[in-house]
Amino acid sequence: MNDFLAARSQMALSLGFHIVFSCIGMVMPFFMAVAHYYYLKTGKDVYKNVTKAWSKGVAIFFATGAVSGTVLSFELGLLWPTFMKHAGPIFGMPFSLEGTAFFIEAIALGFFLYGWNRFNRWFHWFTGVVVGVSGLVSGILVVAANAWMNSPAGFDYLNGEYLNIDPIKAMFNDAWFSQALHMCIAAFAATGFAVAGVHALMIVRGSHVAFHTKAFRIAAVFAAAAAILQPLSGDLSAKDVAHRQPAKLAAMEAHFHTEKGAPLIIGGIPDEKNKKVDYAVKIPGLLSFMVAEDFNAEVKGLDAIPEENHPPVAVTHYAFQVMVGLGMIMLLISVLYFIGLWKKKQWLESKWLLKLFVIATPLGFIAVEAGWTVTEVGRQPWIINGIMRTADAVTPMPGINYSFYLFSAVYISLAVIVTFMLYRQIKMVGKLYDTPSSTFLINH
Repeated sequence: MNDFLAARSQMALSLGFHIVFSCIGMVMPFFMAVAHYYYLKTGKDVYKNVTKAWSKGVAIFFATGAVSGTVLSFELGLLWPTFMKHAGPIFGMPFSLEGTAFFIEAIALGFFLYGWNRFNRWFHWFTGVVVGVSGLVSGILVVAANAWMNSPAGFDYLNGEYLNIDPIKAMFNDAWFSQALHMCIAAFAATGFAVAGVHALMIVRGSHVAFHTKAFRIAAVFAAAAAILQPLSGDLSAKDVAHRQPAKLAAMEAHFHTEKGAPLIIGGIPDEKNKKVDYAVKIPGLLSFMVAEDFNAEVKGLDAIPEENHPPVAVTHYAFQVMVGLGMIMLLISVLYFIGLWKKKQWLESKWLLKLFVIATPLGFIAVEAGWTVTEVGRQPWIINGIMRTADAVTPMPGINYSFYLFSAVYISLAVIVTFMLYRQIKMVGKLYDTPSSTFLINH
């Protein structure tokens, strides 16, 4: 493995690991706050116990996310010094503000964890809300920085120099809103399905059913609402990509040839050598309609872009198909769940619906990882779209492959430790709420 590939692989591993904790850190505090609100309004201890159980999970993920996020910050400077030399003064503002949001989140989390019976009960609840809001703001700011890499703004690039820098314009670049919206909704869907799936599994097993049912319903509503909204944000994001990064869109869709009435390609195996897609389902004109709301609109293909600027088509296409496919599965489950809430109340206690949520437990995070693969791989060969190539930004320091192996071992170890801690936390739930399963009926 050469140093360039090792640097990219290490960054991908670090981001792929951190994004899971970021999503949970952005979303779980809102679940916690809703359960806490129900406790304050109803006085039912089950909601208090759900809140406390979730708050311990939030603490675990916050600590791990802080560590992995710090590593990412150092890697930007160590692995990509040329990039940071030029880009740091331009898009550094969202990172500095993200540090402030993280600081507020840490203080609020401390208040919430240790504030039981010490603060006014509504102020205590408010500190939990602050944890969620600051975590969400933190995520949006980081995504804004990434959006700048896809849609650089806030400077003039003349003769290899970055002039007339405007950090505000850089932060609020043309891609930040669509990308941040898509990521936030994805975080709610992924975390919601993961949490709902774990509680659904415990209900199916008959373990402390009343406790897990309350927790499941809070998480499931968030998950289902986000999954239904996600295609709308995805459409907005895809239109932005079509306008600003036509090469990425062409790779996503394996669209090799510029044409009017471009078909939407579902599945298939891209053949980059012969510029075609084998074994795909093609829906005539649909890609043109999705991009320009016109079935006969022209969609730029990879043939209109210099070959040295082509992204890796196969990886980008497969990742995009995985993201969309899993999104459709979660959308279907969400529609079924809302039908249950609206008309078929008996569905909510049926094992078949619970098992669908169990199956869907990892799907949201797999979709998130696939989506980030599309975002990052689809931008290649650029680290700053159209301005700086990734190969020109990498550190000249040798031996990066050994660093990659070391970090891989560290992240695998962290994943095992976090999994063990969460498993132990779930097993300890019974000590918080020890109600016999027979008190709650599950219809077969």
